[in-house]
Amino acid sequence: MVNLTKIYTRTGDAGNTRLSNNEVASKTDSRVEAYGCVDEANCAIGIALSLPEQLAPGITEEIREALGIVQNELFDVGADLSNPVTPNPKWEPLRVIQSSIDRLEKYCDEFNEGIENLRSFILPGGGLAAAQMHVCRTAVRKAERAAWRAAEDYGLEEEGTEPSGGINPLAIKYLNRLSDLFFILARKVCANEHKEEVLWLPGGERNPNA
Repeated sequence: MVNLTKIYTRTGDAGNTRLSNNEVASKTDSRVEAYGCVDEANCAIGIALSLPEQLAPGITEEIREALGIVQNELFDVGADLSNPVTPNPKWEPLRVIQSSIDRLEKYCDEFNEGIENLRSFILPGGGLAAAQMHVCRTAVRKAERAAWRAAEDYGLEEEGTEPSGGINPLAIKYLNRLSDLFFILARKVCANEHKEEVLWLPGGERNPNA
């Protein structure tokens, strides 16, 4: 259990911070940016979960339970991204594992069941709850892009290779699957609330006489 007794430390006033392995890094380091974006995505989920039932009836108890698990796992993702992969670490680091990704794929299959096939691309909307799911989706996509930039800077640890300070690929894979889940959830809560999805109309269809 984490025990925080003091929030401000003044240690970051010079533009540096420490990664989970106590390594000093610039606050503009791509790894710091990556786990910061994960934190941002988690905040977007917090808004979704804070919507009262009368405003967001489509966010069912089943969805709320899944998002509660996701919020905790995103902390795991952030911890993973902030801890360079190294051989023989002094303490066993917290890493994203395949079973967490498998659970996301299971959620995708379950929540996608019964949703109508897509007829066009979807614009963010379809009600407050659906729109917030799209905010979550794009925030997670942003975190995934940031994680890939960190992987470009520090390397991507592949199975069977000697750890050398790179990024755990399963952390990035988790973010990819999670963005898929939020796309599905945006459609699911829209359907639950019996609202119409906002479909994209290409230029020619919007301006037939142009």
